[in-house]
Amino acid sequence: MAFKEYGNYDGIGLADLVRKKQVSATELLDEAIARTARVDPQINAVVVKHYDDAKRQIDKGLADGPFTGVPFLLKDLELLEGTRTTFGASIYKNNVANHSGTLAQRFLDAGLAIFGKTSSPEFGLMPTTESRLFGPTRNPWNLAHSSGGSSGGAAAAVAARILPVAHASDGGGSIRIPASASGVFGLKPTRARTPLGPDRGEGWGGFSCGHVVSISVRDSAAMLDAIHGPETSSPYVAPQPERPFLEEVGRDPGRLRIAFTDKSPYGDAIDPEIAAATREIAALLAGLGHHVEERAPVLAADPAVVMSTIVAANTALTVRLAEQLFGRAMTSDDFEVLTLASAHNAQKATSTDYVAAQLAAFQISRALATFFERCDVLLCPTLCSPPLRIGELNTMSEDLSHIAPILRRYMPATAMFNMSGQPAMSVPLAWNAAGLPLGMMFSARFGDEATLFRLAAQLEQARPWKGKLPPVCA
Repeated sequence: MAFKEYGNYDGIGLADLVRKKQVSATELLDEAIARTARVDPQINAVVVKHYDDAKRQIDKGLADGPFTGVPFLLKDLELLEGTRTTFGASIYKNNVANHSGTLAQRFLDAGLAIFGKTSSPEFGLMPTTESRLFGPTRNPWNLAHSSGGSSGGAAAAVAARILPVAHASDGGGSIRIPASASGVFGLKPTRARTPLGPDRGEGWGGFSCGHVVSISVRDSAAMLDAIHGPETSSPYVAPQPERPFLEEVGRDPGRLRIAFTDKSPYGDAIDPEIAAATREIAALLAGLGHHVEERAPVLAADPAVVMSTIVAANTALTVRLAEQLFGRAMTSDDFEVLTLASAHNAQKATSTDYVAAQLAAFQISRALATFFERCDVLLCPTLCSPPLRIGELNTMSEDLSHIAPILRRYMPATAMFNMSGQPAMSVPLAWNAAGLPLGMMFSARFGDEATLFRLAAQLEQARPWKGKLPPVCA
């Protein structure tokens, strides 16, 4: 191993060692590559490897930033000029990006050495990462289970300690779901906090945003400091933070008014171990001095209906653009059955249906805003059942009727905060009797990541998770 103590540090810690010249960026990259070779054959998280590009970045000179010299992985939905970006789709298996996304460039400007890309389900459509192109990404805590999705490769790579922090994105829960399933920290920022250009101003009708999953809270905060802010093409901007997010880590959160629920927003029963864990964390919060009461928002519309309409329309455009690029109709040889079915459903809907979905999303947002007038934070389970087993969701099945009921049971509460644009985080605070992680989700008012970072740091001290390592670990 190039650097034996690598696994003891988070990203900020590694960057500090590079800054003090106690270790070189090349040594860190070599260690990350060695760790990938050690565990990735079991978990299948790093599906695009461009090690030589990372070495050239280092030789050329990395940008001077808060993470200079730290190895990093992009999710395989983000463009990085000159590297393969597949979006998890067979039709794009040899696609090489001719430009970089704004977010990728900001990661480079932070000094990160990007050495590959992590797996995603096709176009990030599923809460599990099992694309036909690359096969399933497995959970380091139990290889029979999914690491979550759509940022499943990123979460698995961080959980297995290939690296301490990795790019992730979230349109309906895709940072928080894999963070929960894989036992790492993941915060979805406020809408428009991070850029989506240069090719688009927003994703999935404003639901989607990019950030990271990480081992430490401070890495998440420091990374958001490095990448947040509007770009020239931003259609709207998030509220300016009062101070750097990193300065919130360790700051006294005060006595927060925390509402909690151990129930699905649909009223369905949830896994009993998850319900018990939620109540245990509520008690922990009360013991830390917060005002805790059991209370849940009542939603004015069904988030699942909103998501299916908005996402289907965006997927239909993705298929149309591919047909224009390749000059032929797309088939199941090109895209998974689920992708084509979603696009087909959008063709059956009308423009009025789309506007109705937008209106329903607004109604959900208003209900949540009203709810947060009486509390600072809402605690609920990130997922309402343990991590899915590999194969439980089959996107190549001719009969896709099994998918919607599983999604309703598994992840009923994540998408509402994409609709409202509020920040929400999954914190690795519990594990079930089988040893699988059970993340707890905390959400706050629009623009108030500061409260979440302060609370997360307090919980990180009260119930540390960094030392909990999965069976598959580099």
